[in-house]
Amino acid sequence: MGNEQTLLFILNDAPYGSERSFNGLRLAINLNEQEIKTNIMVFLMSDAVSCALPKQTPGEGYHVQQMLEILLAQGAKVKLCKTCCNARGMSELPLIEGAEIGTLDDLSMWTLQADKVVCF
Repeated sequence: MGNEQTLLFILNDAPYGSERSFNGLRLAINLNEQEIKTNIMVFLMSDAVSCALPKQTPGEGYHVQQMLEILLAQGAKVKLCKTCCNARGMSELPLIEGAEIGTLDDLSMWTLQADKVVCF
């Protein structure tokens, strides 16, 4: 089909407790595996900021930290809402490699650059 598509995923839910963040990451990973080239950006807001914390050891099932690391290895960009991190006392905590703290201005720019915005 030709041209690369830029997709912005905005995740809001905690990594566990609901499957919304899991489903968003699952779709993002799958899109990267399609023949049509994609440029994936993931912005974590609200409780989703904890998805990017290292050393997660979920009991069974899916592993959100690992899914984010797969996306980063595929070339995706991952940012966390600074305000949301501050509200949760996470601003000084280490993040998985490749993820970084972002601002509402970053989210605004990504939204304007994206061909599609997908919210979970």
